[in-house]
Amino acid sequence: MANERVLLHICCAPDAATPWPELSGEGFYVEGFFYGCNIHPKSEWLLRRGAAVRLSEILDGRVEFPEYEPSRWFESVSRFKDSPEGGGRCRVCFGLQLTAAAEFAYARGFKYLCTTLTISPHKDPDAINAIGFGVCEQFGLEWISRVWRKKNGFKLSAAKSREWGLYRQDYCGCEYSLLNRRDVV
Repeated sequence: MANERVLLHICCAPDAATPWPELSGEGFYVEGFFYGCNIHPKSEWLLRRGAAVRLSEILDGRVEFPEYEPSRWFESVSRFKDSPEGGGRCRVCFGLQLTAAAEFAYARGFKYLCTTLTISPHKDPDAINAIGFGVCEQFGLEWISRVWRKKNGFKLSAAKSREWGLYRQDYCGCEYSLLNRRDVV
């Protein structure tokens, strides 16, 4: 796999702080892809985008940023607006993010696709990897199935984020998660 290109779907810079260096250490050339259309409000998206830029500079890498188009995301998840965190809305969201990454990877000649989503202790890694496999099958890509939170991956990413001064959010990013967080606080 030496020098093989992998597109790493990045949900946020802190969550990429462990996967990116690990994939690089395995001999992959890693390029990031920050989707972000699920992130609300735009000011939050800008903070997270800035953190992804900073991470790419620290790791001497590159991150692509598709246009911020939250309306497409809202249309896709609207029927799940009352769904609990981790339910149908999240699965649709993961599908949108990974499909956008796969489209980009396919168009740019990548062979492999991976995601940072499985580092979160709040997300279902089996569902994420199943969605990733399915999306990659559609585009003729190879899915790198990982559960990044294993072996203290989440704790390590949090420590690296603090060390590198990366912005760390306190909700997944979507409007529904933000509203739920406000209800709990």
